[in-house]
Amino acid sequence: MRRLRNRSLAALAALGALALTGCGTGTHPTGAGAAPTATGGTITAHPFMRLTPVHDETGMTLLEGPVFGEDGKLTVVDVTAPAGAPKVLRVDVRKKTARKLFTDARGAYTSAQLSPYDGRLYLSDFAHGEIVSLAPGGGDRRTFFTGEVDGARMRPDDIAFDRDGNLYVSDSLGLSEGEARGRVVRLARDGGNAAVLADGLAATNGISFDVGYRGLWISELTENRISYLPVEKRPGATGRHTAVRVDAGLAQTDSIAVDADGNLYQALHGRPAMAVYDKYGTHLATVRVPARAEGLESATNVAITPGGTRAYMTVSGPAGGYLYTFDALAAGIRQSNGG
Repeated sequence: MRRLRNRSLAALAALGALALTGCGTGTHPTGAGAAPTATGGTITAHPFMRLTPVHDETGMTLLEGPVFGEDGKLTVVDVTAPAGAPKVLRVDVRKKTARKLFTDARGAYTSAQLSPYDGRLYLSDFAHGEIVSLAPGGGDRRTFFTGEVDGARMRPDDIAFDRDGNLYVSDSLGLSEGEARGRVVRLARDGGNAAVLADGLAATNGISFDVGYRGLWISELTENRISYLPVEKRPGATGRHTAVRVDAGLAQTDSIAVDADGNLYQALHGRPAMAVYDKYGTHLATVRVPARAEGLESATNVAITPGGTRAYMTVSGPAGGYLYTFDALAAGIRQSNGG
């Protein structure tokens, strides 16, 4: 999740209601190109559909957390949507249509993920330090976790589940103060037994398990690095190491996805692109939005079709919030679907 310019995420919860006139489903004004191609380490992403305009109340829109459900439809969150506007959208990628799945007057939701344990949709509320869940249809909102962890309330950004439904949170504590106090927090599948697995991180952002669920890939926004944290045999901060240093220039490391071959898709805040690495840190490719696409500033996350290679990347900026598509290097799995 990108840092919000001159606006606190907590303040978004107090905004008045917005009467939404409808989610656009057209492609970006630059027009659709040919099928995505990869040449010389570059993968060109192409516009699929526009999901959100810039909101008058918040002055921006920011799409995040794309996740496919069993019905093949894509769920996306809009972090900066004001009360009344869709904060969670359901996208039918076959029909190129979008509808409101959920909204409230309180939350600023930065990620979405489906639990393998109970099948519910879990959202991180950055503004209030909470994890909430919804029924797949968008109703029955429940607070899964709230309160302090080791004396400090979380700033939960992204989330990941292990096979048993236990939840791992990238806690961006210290982001607004510019302090390296970020954490990785584990919550049992019933919401209890909160435990800090790693701390002292620089604005923890993306989080995803590797293919074998042996460890977590973690991006640190303000240091442009990806760390690896073993959780199977050597859990805790003592096993953590810097795995990849991302040469992002003015951009910063956002969310992470992992495909069936173990490749990492590192989203970039401040540039509408993703850097792709193998599990040993070799840079394989850069996914880029065409240079002619104006008004797009960040690519925050991606969902790769489960069992397929069609990828849907969330891209946002002054032009609005969009889905762009490209062909991933390998098939989608749970680790490339949400978070």
